[in-house]
Amino acid sequence: MSVNSDINKLLKAYKKRHIYLDHAATTPVDPAVKKAADPYFTEEFGNPSAFYEIGLKAGEALQDARARVSKILGCSANEVVFTGSGTESDNLAILGVARAKGRGHIITSAIEHHAVLDTVKHLEKEGFTVTILPVDKYGLIDPAQLSKEIKTETILVSLMYANNEVGTIEPIKELADVCHKKGVLFHTDACQAGGTLPINVKKLGVDLLTLNGSKIYGPKGVGCLYVKSGIKLEPIIYGGGQERGLRSGTENVPGIIGFAKALELAQKNAPEENKRLIKLRDKLIKGLTKIPKCFLNGHPVKRLPNNVNVTILDVEGESIILFLNELGIYASTGSACTSKSLDPSHVITALGLPYEAAHGSIRFTLGHSTTDKDVDFVIEVTNKVVEILRRISPLNLNSDEIQSGRGSIHYK
Repeated sequence: MSVNSDINKLLKAYKKRHIYLDHAATTPVDPAVKKAADPYFTEEFGNPSAFYEIGLKAGEALQDARARVSKILGCSANEVVFTGSGTESDNLAILGVARAKGRGHIITSAIEHHAVLDTVKHLEKEGFTVTILPVDKYGLIDPAQLSKEIKTETILVSLMYANNEVGTIEPIKELADVCHKKGVLFHTDACQAGGTLPINVKKLGVDLLTLNGSKIYGPKGVGCLYVKSGIKLEPIIYGGGQERGLRSGTENVPGIIGFAKALELAQKNAPEENKRLIKLRDKLIKGLTKIPKCFLNGHPVKRLPNNVNVTILDVEGESIILFLNELGIYASTGSACTSKSLDPSHVITALGLPYEAAHGSIRFTLGHSTTDKDVDFVIEVTNKVVEILRRISPLNLNSDEIQSGRGSIHYK
């Protein structure tokens, strides 16, 4: 039987479903979040800077949302700055500190989101020096290595709380303590952590923390940056002086109210929801890694409750994703922000895996809608898709060599 015949047979054998497994890219807005935000689109639509009634009401709602977010973060309300996205918050934190200082040395890691990596690369053009920390095979950053890289001229360290591609959770408190012992500011991108992990800034020991709405069943186009009192930032957007002069522009009131509601719900429900997700996550990992020459990326235990990232050798991840899409299974090969790039994932290669492994990586990120039956279906279908695709693949890679970083191309 031909491969085309096998593919057609597979597609006809299953009724197309709707299984969304890319919650690390974005999430649907929770109905309770939409309900909270809706009045501020049409009824209470005033500019929160205005001094008449509908403006004052919008301003009160804005400050109420700020207070609610600050309560979750364990900080004061004036330490919360609302922005247009997690990317903007990362940029404000890094560019803001750097330009306020004028010069200096910045440290980040090889597995950061491009919102951080591209920003520090830009600062190199402005005369700042940058160190990119390596990670181990699980994606963990070594606090001792960080300590060695800090110099007298180091002004900022920016390391993510949990990785968006492989799900590894970093020892943020330990990393922050290393920085503070040497008098260096510490920023963390917590966008992937906001819906599942504790985010009390005092317990984490961070000076700056980034969050956004689209990863926590809130609206897109809204985020926030925690800025510890006393830290000086140079704004990156100028104008009307909103957000204490750090982020000019009329505030997105309905988005901010939706963000605050989403963050409250996420943190309130996390303990119970995490238990459910971990059970499903581990079942999916177990099922997928039974596929020959398939292995897990990221830390096996210190990982986000909803993240499953695997490498399946001898096939391209993009090909698997396309076939899964035809069956109504929606996953990704890595960060949504770089999904259209043909370059291998910088996160996977930073783990020490070669080019061939990076192109065979797939990320499934579970969410509120994911069920046990969904996981069973994904395991069953992925097995069959891989079997078909391997029949037309010229590759025959050695899994042990690849995982040890010694992989070389072998052809059938």
